[in-house]
Amino acid sequence: MTVPPASARPYDVLLVEDDVADAMLIQDALLGRGARNLAQVSDGVEALEYLREPANPRPDLIVLDLNMPRMNGREFLAVVKEDADLRTIPVVVLTTSAAPDDVSGAYRHHANAYVTKPVNLEEFEAAVRSIDTFYLDIAVKPPRP
Repeated sequence: MTVPPASARPYDVLLVEDDVADAMLIQDALLGRGARNLAQVSDGVEALEYLREPANPRPDLIVLDLNMPRMNGREFLAVVKEDADLRTIPVVVLTTSAAPDDVSGAYRHHANAYVTKPVNLEEFEAAVRSIDTFYLDIAVKPPRP
């Protein structure tokens, strides 16, 4: 397990997930790796409010479920990727759906990755850690505005 140096800036992750159990598993997997600030909201409306609130930190990564009340992940993704101020934030869809229409629709709306939630707990945690490792430790990010 790689832990960033103490001087490294913590990464900010916005988790958009309405399932309490899944949210807890994702939080545990991300926070267990070290310097991660994680904010969790339960639908697209709350996520947009969070992103548009100047007092909130701009996330380095958005982890997004598709199936939620009010504004679902598909609608949220379309809005975020059309917004010039938000479109550069990487969005990883992490959902139970493996339906081809959901996968192609997410990529059509410029999702950066699509991951189907594994049913097995260990595989679920490994998938979340892989997302975290790639987007927050390996990928080069644009400078913050």
